[in-house]
Amino acid sequence: EVQLVESGGGLVQPGGSLRLSCVTSGFTFDNYAMSWVRQAPGKGLEWVSAISFNGGSTYYTESMKGRFTISRDNAKNTVSLQMNSLKPEDTAVYYCNARKFWGQGTQVTVAS
Repeated sequence: EVQLVESGGGLVQPGGSLRLSCVTSGFTFDNYAMSWVRQAPGKGLEWVSAISFNGGSTYYTESMKGRFTISRDNAKNTVSLQMNSLKPEDTAVYYCNARKFWGQGTQVTVAS
């Protein structure tokens, strides 16, 4: 059974930081590029960041560059997203994605 389990979300003040993690199982993790995708309240899915299968290449939506850092640990089948300088508009449910496989999401709320 394929599982992607996100954690690390929560409530943070503007300018704060959070680190999201996604622990996976049930598929060959190091064969897959991994992505983070988010959905803000009342909006559609928005791609955030991606990392190649071996971690050698990373990609970000323009508004996240310099604030978010994606990383992976293939030994632990885990992908992470370090989020700094958070803004209220970053409030969303953040999902871990590997092609057709999705996690259940973790809520990030940025508010004072």
